[in-house]
Amino acid sequence: MHRLVWLFLALFFVAAPVGAADKVYVNGIDANYPPFAYVDKNGKPSGFDVDALDWIAKKMGFQVKHVPVDWDGIIPNLLAKKIDLICSGMTITAERAQKVAFSAPYWEVKNVFVVKKDSPLTINEIYAKPLTVGMQAGTSEAKWMADAKTKEGWKFTIKLYDSSPMAIEDLVHGRIDVAAMNYPPARDAERKKPVKILGTFGEVEEFGVAVRKEDQELLAKINQGFALLKADPYWEELIAKHLNQ
Repeated sequence: MHRLVWLFLALFFVAAPVGAADKVYVNGIDANYPPFAYVDKNGKPSGFDVDALDWIAKKMGFQVKHVPVDWDGIIPNLLAKKIDLICSGMTITAERAQKVAFSAPYWEVKNVFVVKKDSPLTINEIYAKPLTVGMQAGTSEAKWMADAKTKEGWKFTIKLYDSSPMAIEDLVHGRIDVAAMNYPPARDAERKKPVKILGTFGEVEEFGVAVRKEDQELLAKINQGFALLKADPYWEELIAKHLNQ
């Protein structure tokens, strides 16, 4: 009889960890948005958001898997339950908030123009001349720019790319005149390529984590996790490691 009891207890404790603590959430990331999210030279997801969410997952008792997804279709993938959340430098907007639920903001960014290092262009010339401005498709800054261009009658043409680094590459090779994007990837490009940040445009944006509206339990974990992370010394380590601001 005692052997049966011990066998039952052994099986129970082996099976016990399979539950909430082992829940695996799939995080959709933009694989070309350094330093917040990208795939490194070894094929491993990396970046500020990746490391932050890994820390939160460990603290809050779940597991997370980071999967690259085309940015232009990342919200449809979330709604179709192909991924469970988006922690990848996503700007909180009213339009997106109609479809998804956002966490509390965890970072702010400004938008900037990027030109070749030896470019004589000025901000006023960008708005006034028939230039070509490269931007990442599906981003809040691209939508703002398109709307403002129509409203203000700016003469430049917007050329859309799958990622900001692709726009930078075309800028370096003279295929476009200007690239426009969030500051963090622009600063990353400024360190690595013969380009420079010229000035700002648009509004300051707030980043948040997106989940499906019905996933309020996950949203609560994310909000609590970021609150804990920001109170931990690791937060400043992450900023120093990835953002260096």
